[in-house]
Amino acid sequence: QVQLVESGGGLVQAGGSLTLSCAATTDKFVDYGMGWFRQAPGKEREFISAVTWSGRHTYYGDSVKGRFTISRDNSKNTVTLQMNSLKPEDTAAYFCAAAYGTLDLTLRRAYSYWGQGTQVTVSS
Repeated sequence: QVQLVESGGGLVQAGGSLTLSCAATTDKFVDYGMGWFRQAPGKEREFISAVTWSGRHTYYGDSVKGRFTISRDNSKNTVTLQMNSLKPEDTAAYFCAAAYGTLDLTLRRAYSYWGQGTQVTVSS
C-alpha cells in the first residue's frame, strides 16, 4: 500500500512557475516508478511526466516538454514537478501516482496508487 499526498498547487499568472511535490508513505519507494497526471474539467486525465525508480529516466507529455521537469529523492520518498512558463491551458487538478515495477510509465493503467490531487490555476 502506498499513500500519496500532493502539495504546492495554487494560483499563478501566465509565464510564472510553480513547484509541485508528492510525498509517498511506503517502505519500498524505490520499487515504484512515479508519475504526474492532470485533469481539467470535462477532459480526460492526461499524462504529464514520469520518472523511473532510479531517477535515471524521465518522460514528458508533448504539451509540457521543455517547460516541466520531474525529479525524485529516494532518501525522502518524494517526487517533484517543477513547472515553468505556465500557460492558462495548464490549469487543472494535478495528480501524483505510483506504478509498481517496470511498466510503461506514460500509461494511466500502469499506476496502482493515486493521490487526491492539487489544483493549479494559471491566469492570463
